[in-house]
Amino acid sequence: MARKLRVEYPGAIYHVMNRGDRREPIFREDRDRELFLATLGETCRKTGWQVHALCLMSNHFHLVVETPGANLVAGMKWFLGTYTARFNRRHKLFGHLFSGRYKSLIVDGSGTGYLKTVCDYVHLNPARARLLKSGQKLSRYRWSSYPAYLLPPRKRPEWLRVDRLLGEHGLGGDSKAVRREFARRMEVRRASELDAEWKAVRRGWCLGGKEFREELLAGIRSQTGLNHGGDERREAEEAWAEKLLAKALQRQGWTAEDLTQRRKGDAVKVKLARRLRQETTMTLNWIAKQLKMGTAGSLANLLQKIK
Repeated sequence: MARKLRVEYPGAIYHVMNRGDRREPIFREDRDRELFLATLGETCRKTGWQVHALCLMSNHFHLVVETPGANLVAGMKWFLGTYTARFNRRHKLFGHLFSGRYKSLIVDGSGTGYLKTVCDYVHLNPARARLLKSGQKLSRYRWSSYPAYLLPPRKRPEWLRVDRLLGEHGLGGDSKAVRREFARRMEVRRASELDAEWKAVRRGWCLGGKEFREELLAGIRSQTGLNHGGDERREAEEAWAEKLLAKALQRQGWTAEDLTQRRKGDAVKVKLARRLRQETTMTLNWIAKQLKMGTAGSLANLLQKIK
């Protein structure tokens, strides 16, 4: 089975999530959570990671992490492997703790609000899971980075970076007044959040604008081999095929309307179809649809005739 692609580059930001094997707890008690955070701190010192948000639940965790050194894979391997070994040692267990490979969503950190969206999603997780009683503030949940945002800098973990999220909330500096306003905004956000807003965080492989996504797709196709799979790989291949087709039509002096008006077996269409088959991984069905050439079967017959 093809392994899901990991995209790495200097300064990349990810929303990382992983669950316990068979959805079983990854934390049995608070000492496990403390061990997890200590191991995360070690990982950050080894890798240079900067954490923007985190939340520990009973059987999974959320982490928004920036990787200046383009080292998510190496860092996560050490982090999850080390925590698993320490957890098993504490509880006299052996074997897997986490369920398969972790999920990583690439986040646009250009200051256009996507980092705010994903960090707010993480910080509001205890409220969505109804772990707080009515009237309790969001900061009452200990096992999140949110309470640390409300503390003076000297009392925060050295690996927690708050300036970028506060900036995307339109809050400059790190004063007591700024932290108080951040808390007020988060409580308002908590009361008015809509589940539909989080669909982009829960699904897909990247969270960002069109230009950000296109840059990632171009990079994915150039750096990955055929042994990788996943939505991002397929999307990168389709973007490449669309780009190749657009350039070919431009050279021919055709528009999309020309494809519709010309017959299905037009010689130029057949030539374009052959090139798409040779230079991309797109299916006959996709090519036939793009070139207005009928069914995949009829296209296959046309291509067979010119061999």
